[in-house]
Amino acid sequence: MPIVEIIKNVFVQWGANWVLWLLFALSLASFGVIVERWLVFRGKQDGLRELTQTLESSLARGDFAGALGKLEGRTSLGAMVARAGLRLAPRGLMAADKGMQSALAIERSVLENRLAYLGTLGNNAPFVGLFGTVIGVLLAFEALGHAPSGAGGHTPQVASNAVMAAIAEALVATAVGIGVALPAVAAYNYFQRRITRMLADAEALTNLVLAYLSAREQGSAGGERAEEKTPTDVPLHASAREPKHARGVV
Repeated sequence: MPIVEIIKNVFVQWGANWVLWLLFALSLASFGVIVERWLVFRGKQDGLRELTQTLESSLARGDFAGALGKLEGRTSLGAMVARAGLRLAPRGLMAADKGMQSALAIERSVLENRLAYLGTLGNNAPFVGLFGTVIGVLLAFEALGHAPSGAGGHTPQVASNAVMAAIAEALVATAVGIGVALPAVAAYNYFQRRITRMLADAEALTNLVLAYLSAREQGSAGGERAEEKTPTDVPLHASAREPKHARGVV
């Protein structure tokens, strides 16, 4: 038996209903992902202006420990990134910068988790629906091929109407596929925009913390250079001020 006949018999036996059930299951899973991601993003969101003012009130005084204490208990993206830098502040500017970069990468992976499912579903759900439509059209023409012929070898009008109704039902699979893809694509784009905005806010807090750390290190370096410039040796021309009797002059 040719491979085409085998595949056709499989499609005729299974029909296209399973494609619709698959699309409904994928749609239900996508709505679950959307709700779960919305809750995660809600916990990671924080007011940039309020958080910046909270940090500056302590950083301006050089109280890095106090700024770290104000961030305890906060779960927002910016707070967690700034907290990673403040914990490493005693180890220097470079350590704090690396710590905040690491925390930012970790938080970004948390935010992007499961978004690939929404993107993949949005891109491929219409093709799954089209697959169901093709199977439905195949079934319609299969029924047309087995319809009894009327006088003169023409197919009765009743059989033609049945075939047209089957094709119309097959097109429902494409419509369902598009309906499943639209919410997934919209949610994917929405979450991607929020990730971009939240990462920009976290980058602003990172620069704020690094600016105060840099100012502190420059102040410490300036104090050390001032101490090094303090005279400790006797000038070479001090002998010119020695008394004459000290040089043997009577």
